[in-house]
Amino acid sequence: MVAAQPREKNSRRAALAISPLVSAACAARRSDSYLRLPVSAVNGLPPSVFGPYIECMLRKVGVGSTWTFSRIAGLAGLGFAILIASTNAFLVPAGLPHTGAETNDVVQFFTTQQDTVGLASALAPIAWVLATLFGAGAVSVLWRSDLEQGTAWSLAGFAGVIMQNITFTGVMATRLALASTTAQDSSTIAGLWALHNALFVFNGTFLALAMTGLSISGRRAGLIRRWHSGIGLLAAALQFGSAVLSPLAIDDPGTVGLLGLGGWLTWVVWVVAYGVTLIRPTSVPIQAIPNSRRADSVETCRSDHRKADLPDGQRRHPAQQRVGPPESAQA
Repeated sequence: MVAAQPREKNSRRAALAISPLVSAACAARRSDSYLRLPVSAVNGLPPSVFGPYIECMLRKVGVGSTWTFSRIAGLAGLGFAILIASTNAFLVPAGLPHTGAETNDVVQFFTTQQDTVGLASALAPIAWVLATLFGAGAVSVLWRSDLEQGTAWSLAGFAGVIMQNITFTGVMATRLALASTTAQDSSTIAGLWALHNALFVFNGTFLALAMTGLSISGRRAGLIRRWHSGIGLLAAALQFGSAVLSPLAIDDPGTVGLLGLGGWLTWVVWVVAYGVTLIRPTSVPIQAIPNSRRADSVETCRSDHRKADLPDGQRRHPAQQRVGPPESAQA
């Protein structure tokens, strides 16, 4: 019993040392406030407990790493928006036919602007990679909030991003095929152009899914502001409406074509705003842990610490399990 007292004192000292550390971590979760604790707060804490604990918390918040995945995803979102906007900025002035254009206009463009179409096709894979990184980064930030709320809106948005990549692959493939077709084969050009228009219009469905899922998830998690979520849902409604009215958009674009154009322009603004949000060194707010749960976490850590310095299979003597001072000292 006498030999066990030094060990008992060390265990009590370690438990008292880890208490403020665990309390601060449970209260701040993703903040780095626990890293600014005074050195005296961790005196006496054995490396077997302190080292793994700090390493785990550093992995959670990404401290020490400037290029976090969410920041890379935000830059990818900005790059994607800039790339698709600049691609259309030189395709449209070059004479890219609008949806429902006459076959003669289509033949003239794709037989005279083959280099322009080739350049746009070369940039398309880069855009798809950037869009995938952007969607994956948004999910990595929002997934914990979705789990806590029992939803999967971020996954629905990411699925929309992937599907729009696949659909637009078909759009770019038909454009390449049109640029490789001779002017004499007008029937083939007419068929390819009709396929191009159908894929282009239906792509609005997946843009709408991407903006709806990521807007709802981002807003529910507190990541994006109300206006940002609002323009995302508005653009999603415009894109989905254009896709539903696809027969009208193909035969006679008119007002229906303006719906798709407005939705696409708003989509670009939405992506830019989301990318900026992901780049900022902020995280999804997490609700504060109730005091009862916080106390339970501290007690659990104390219990784990009391077992940390024992060899495998060895059990502490009942007299050594007490953290408080002996009864004689209390008297």
